[in-house]
Amino acid sequence: MPAKCCNIPHEIQFPIRLSPRRVADIHFRRKSSSPRKRLGHRRRRCVPPDAVVWPKSTADVATVLSTANSRGIPVTPYAAGTSLEGHSVPVHGGISLNMMKMDSVLDVRPDDFQIDVQPGVLGGAINDTVEQYGLFFPPLPSSGDISTIGGMIANDASGMQTVKYGEVHDWILRLEAVLPDGTIIETGTNAAKTSAGYNLLDLLVGSEGTLAVVTEATLELAGLPEQIWGGRVTFDTVGDASAFTSDVIRWGVDIAKIELLDRSSVKMSNEHLDADLEERPMVFVEFHTNHSVKDEVEFFESVVDQHPVVDYTVGESGKEMEELWKVREEMATALKNYDPEMAILASGDVTVPVSSYADLVRYISSLEDEYNLEIPCFGHAGDGNIHYTIFVRKDNHRQHAAGERADRDIVERAIDLGGTCTGEHGIGMGKKQHLTSEYNSETIDLMRRVKDDFDPNGILNPGKIFTDP
Repeated sequence: MPAKCCNIPHEIQFPIRLSPRRVADIHFRRKSSSPRKRLGHRRRRCVPPDAVVWPKSTADVATVLSTANSRGIPVTPYAAGTSLEGHSVPVHGGISLNMMKMDSVLDVRPDDFQIDVQPGVLGGAINDTVEQYGLFFPPLPSSGDISTIGGMIANDASGMQTVKYGEVHDWILRLEAVLPDGTIIETGTNAAKTSAGYNLLDLLVGSEGTLAVVTEATLELAGLPEQIWGGRVTFDTVGDASAFTSDVIRWGVDIAKIELLDRSSVKMSNEHLDADLEERPMVFVEFHTNHSVKDEVEFFESVVDQHPVVDYTVGESGKEMEELWKVREEMATALKNYDPEMAILASGDVTVPVSSYADLVRYISSLEDEYNLEIPCFGHAGDGNIHYTIFVRKDNHRQHAAGERADRDIVERAIDLGGTCTGEHGIGMGKKQHLTSEYNSETIDLMRRVKDDFDPNGILNPGKIFTDP
C-alpha cells in the first residue's frame, strides 16, 4: 500500500504499481475542486498536486517519469521551495516530485577540486563537507544555506560572489538527468574541458525543470582565499552609490563582492536586526586574495577618492565584517517582516550591463515618486543585478494597480537598457509575459521546439517559462 495515504477521493487512481520494496515514498493529497488563487506576487494561480512522491534514487525518478509520461500526468519537480517565480508550484495538479531525500554527497576528490552530489544536497552542506580540504563552492546564492543544488542548477543561480567567480553553470562539470520518458542521460565530463558533441549540459542548466530532472551533479570547487578583507562605503544618494559601483568594475578592481543597499533597505535591516547603520545608501565590499590584499584595497581606495563619499571603512575579516554581511544576508527576511500593514506585490530581479546600472537604479527611484510607492532596492551591483521589492497597502486596489505598472515598467526599462527580465530567479510563472519582450518570436519558437523534443507529451513542469499557446 502507498505510504501515508489519507483522504483519497474515489476518482483518484495513482498510476504507479508499487513493488514490495516500494520505489519511493508517496503521499496523496485531496484534489481541490477549483484552482486556488495565491495572493501576492503577480497574482499567480496554482493548484495542489494530486500526489507527492519522494524518490530516493535515479531509478525511482525514472520510474515515476516514465509512468507519468505514458499516462499524460503532469510532474512538477520540487526541492526546498525557495523559488520566487513559482517554478516548483503545480499549475495542473498531478505529481509533485520532491527531491529532498536524494541528499547524499557521493564523492569528494580534493586533488581534482571536484565533488559529486545528489540534487537534494543543500548548498551550505557542500561547503561544510569540503572546508576540511581548504575548498569551497564559490557561486552559492545568498540563500545557499537553505537552497538545494538541484534548484540552483534548474535556475542557473548566482549570488554575491558572481562578480569574481561567475554563476552556477560556470562550476558544473557533469550532470546525470532523467528525461520525461524515463530515459537516463549524462552530459559533460570530469575533465577540465571538452568539445565533444552538443553542449547539452548548458542546455539543461537554467531550464527550470522543464526538460529533465537532474539526479546527480559533479561540481568544480575552488581553494579558500588566504586573505579576506571587507567594509562599506556610504553615500548621500543611491545614484552616487550605483555610479561608484560601476566605476569599481570599469576600473578593474579585483573585487569578490560589491553589494548595493538603498536608504529604505538599510532602514528595514536596522529595524529587523536592531542594527545601527546610518540610514543612507551604501555599498558593501569584500576582497579575496592569496597575496597582497592591501595593494588591491589601495587600488579600490583610489576609486573611492573620485566619488562623493560620506563615510568609508575597510579592514580585515572579523566579527565586525560578519555583522555587516549579516545585514545583507537577512535582507529578504527584513523585507518580509517590515510592516504588517503592507503586502509585497513583487520581488523583482533584473540585470543590466554594468554601465547602465546607475541609470536603472535612478529610474526605480523615480517610480517611487511617480506612483507614490515604497520600492526598496538592493543587489549584486558588480554584475548589474538589482533586486527590488514593491510594497503596497493591503486591500488598496489603487496601489495594487500602480504597483503592477511599476513592476512592468522596471522590467521593460531593464530590457531597453540591453539587460534581462531576470538575472537569477528565472522565468517560472511570474515573468512569462516578459520573455516575448526580451526575445523575438523566432527565438521563442526555437525554445518551444526544444521543449517539445525533450518532452513531447508536455508532462514536465507544465505552465512554466512560456505563455500558453
